[in-house]
Amino acid sequence: MKKIALSIVVASLVAACGSQEVKKDVPVADRTTPTTQPSRPATSTTTSPTTQPAIAANPLTDPKNILSKRSVYFDFDSNVVKDEFRPVVQAHARYMVDRKDARIRVEGNCDERGSREYNLALGQRRAEAVKRVMTVLGVQEGRIETVSFGEEKPAAAGHDEAAWAQNRRGDIKYAGE
Repeated sequence: MKKIALSIVVASLVAACGSQEVKKDVPVADRTTPTTQPSRPATSTTTSPTTQPAIAANPLTDPKNILSKRSVYFDFDSNVVKDEFRPVVQAHARYMVDRKDARIRVEGNCDERGSREYNLALGQRRAEAVKRVMTVLGVQEGRIETVSFGEEKPAAAGHDEAAWAQNRRGDIKYAGE
């Protein structure tokens, strides 16, 4: 009887200690107050259209901004971040250092060549390579999640070098997108 009671107590303790709290990312609303332009004197006799101040575009979606580039491409069977894509990774690292609440997921992808298991491992190494560059540049490791999709999410359909080159990549996705 004592053994049964003891095992129930131990099982209860293990169950209580083993649970993990699931934290959800909650979007934060922008609570800044808009600034108003000072009014012009009414003595002006000319009428001109009122120009509104330019609203700052989101740098992550502005096609003219390097932050809109979200893919880092790799050579065949490689997980080395190529020199031509380092500025993209550096720009995202600077953005994250400046915005302490920003979090990203780096998704590693591969072309269709190779086994499923090999491509999942290679995709993970690619995602980790992008993460490693960003952490060296000052981004906290815990703010970057990595995942591999292997060959499961191709960017380009096709069975030639052009399609394969587009599929060998690491995609940077910001939380909330």
